Formats: sequence, structure tokens, C-alpha cells
Amino acid sequence: MAVNFTPVQTLPTSAARAVATFTRDGERWLAIAQMSKDVAGEVPYMNGGDSNVDALFYRWEAGAKAGEGAGAFTLAERLSLPGGEDVEHFTIGTREFLACVGIRTGSGPYDLNTHAVLYERLHGEWREHQRFEVFAGKQWRHFEIDGRHFLGLAQGVTVEGPVARHPDQSCVFAWNGERFEPFQATGGRWGYNWAHIAHAGKHYVAYADHVSGSRIFRWNGSQFETLQTFDEPGGRAFHFFVDGQTLWLVHANLLSHTTLYRFDGVQFIATQTLDGAGGRELCEIPASRPGAPRYLLQVRFITGTPKAPEPVQQSVLWQWRGDGFDALAWIDTFGGTDASTFDIDGERYVVVTNSLDADVRFRVDSVVYRFSG
Repeated sequence: MAVNFTPVQTLPTSAARAVATFTRDGERWLAIAQMSKDVAGEVPYMNGGDSNVDALFYRWEAGAKAGEGAGAFTLAERLSLPGGEDVEHFTIGTREFLACVGIRTGSGPYDLNTHAVLYERLHGEWREHQRFEVFAGKQWRHFEIDGRHFLGLAQGVTVEGPVARHPDQSCVFAWNGERFEPFQATGGRWGYNWAHIAHAGKHYVAYADHVSGSRIFRWNGSQFETLQTFDEPGGRAFHFFVDGQTLWLVHANLLSHTTLYRFDGVQFIATQTLDGAGGRELCEIPASRPGAPRYLLQVRFITGTPKAPEPVQQSVLWQWRGDGFDALAWIDTFGGTDASTFDIDGERYVVVTNSLDADVRFRVDSVVYRFSG
């Protein structure tokens, strides 16, 4: 089946690391975390630059011209987020929240001991609701189990030099009705990503870690129990999905390959290797109608090393065939970090964040695509 990724708009970003999409009062928004900006005269280095950057908020404006479309995103708000790695939008009842986290502050030397902030939308603006001490923060993920709200925090590094003054293990926080309080440490020391799914009456949470072993947890009613551990280094992202009665899992590993697993009721069994090194994030593009294909976009970040990275990659669109995936299309990405999909006026869009250009500079556009397939 033919598919098309048609670029309809570029968004001027700098080291974009994550994108969250949401609606408010019927309007579509994009929130993008940025990690760094270029410093004039500085030798290009993917972990360099100036951390003093903002998270960007784009609002869809109907009628604005973007490529061949009838609308476009316009920059509407900014929010200080030094060393930004993630923005997670969620609601609890009628309350609207935004969890933000950055990996560092400064412009060299850097401090990886930072404060992640939970904002609440009040009176037309984001107001600080709660602050957390974090170390090399990478991602927040909100999930709900039996009416209880949780936030998973992926954080930490184990490189020589930085010293943790703040808590450095990845962990889960639980909502007590007004604030999130520490609930359970997961043991990860270099965390990147969380994923959650409910299946057959049980809840599963996946956690990706670069050095401590990526893990699958199962909720037992009072805590998260380790179900399975993937010992290989380089874990970056997980994605669950259900086809028929079967639970499937995709694991992106930056250092080796992306793998498809099938759950046999006891553990996840590897069934297919999807691609080589460089995988950073996974974005499912839902079927447009019953019986239509399921797609998965594998966002590729870099190959090589941090000192000699190759950020120009081809991210892969995979089509589900019932027992595995087939590679269907490729798009050029530049230090690709994240993707999100949404519908506007019956059209499907995918936004992909880029973080490094071919010269390892941070100033590189992220791209909004119209998707058809």
C-alpha cells in the first residue's frame, strides 16, 4: 500500500528533544522541549552549547497557509526549561497539568542536578504547582491505574565527572489528591523512557535504561513488580500494542537494534529484529478505520559516538502484517528524538522533532508532515 509523508510545515527549533500534543478548548497545541542552543565560536559537540532555552508552544491556526494545507502552527507561548528533555501533558479530572524536566543547566561547566517542575494551567497561564529534585532528568510519563494517577521519572547518568546531589534513580510518583509524592524507586541509573498499557485486566509498565537493564513491571495492586529484564545496554524506548488478544512490545535500542516481542502470558519473547542501531523513539500511527493498516514510526537519533556522531539518519515507517512488521517508507531525520501524531479536520499529521544537523549544530527544524496511507 502506498503511503506518503508530505512535509507541510517546518518549526524553528534548537536541539528539540520531545513533543507533546494536546487540545484545549477545541484547539490543537504542540509543546516542544529544547535542550540547548549553539554558542558562536564553539566547536560542535552534541552535549555542548548553552542550556538556557525555552519550551515552545505552538497553536494550530485554521486558515493559515502551510504547504498545501489550510492551517498552520504558530508560536503562541514560551516557558523556561533549561536543558529541556521532556514535556508531558495530562489532566486529572478537570485540572490540566504539564510536567517538565531538563537534563542540565549552564553553558559549560554544566550542572546535572536540576529541578523538574509540574505546572498547572490556571487563569490562562502555566503556574508552578510542584518542584522535584532530579539528576540528569530525561522523561516524565503520566499513567492511570484503577483511578490512581502516577508519574514515572526517567533520570540519571553514570559517566565520570558529574556528582549527584539530588536523587539519581529513576522512580515513580503517586498523586495524593493534591501533589505527587514518592511511591517506588525502580533502580535505573540512566533512564530514558516509560510506556504503559492495560491488557486482560492487568497493567504493564516498561522502563528503558541505558546501563541498568531495561525492565517490564506488572502492577500487583499495591506496587510494580519486575516481570522481565533486558540486560543489553542502550535501551531508549518501548511501545506496547494489542492485536486481537495478543499483547506485543517494541523495544528501541540505540546501540544495537529495535526488537519486536510477543507476550506469551509469562514473558515477552523476541520475534523480529526491525532495524540496526540508532533507534530513539517509537510512534504508532493508528489505523484510520477498522481493518486499515497499523503503522509504527521508528525515530532514529544517531549512530557513532557522542564525540563523532552521525545525526543524518533515515527513520523508518513499519506496517503491521499480523505477526510482524514490514519496512514501508523512510524519512530523513537529523538527530531525530521524538514523534507524535494527531488529526485535524479529518487529516492525519505526524510531527517529528530533530536535534542535530549534519554539522552537529543544534539549530535544526522540526517537521510537521501530513500522512496518508
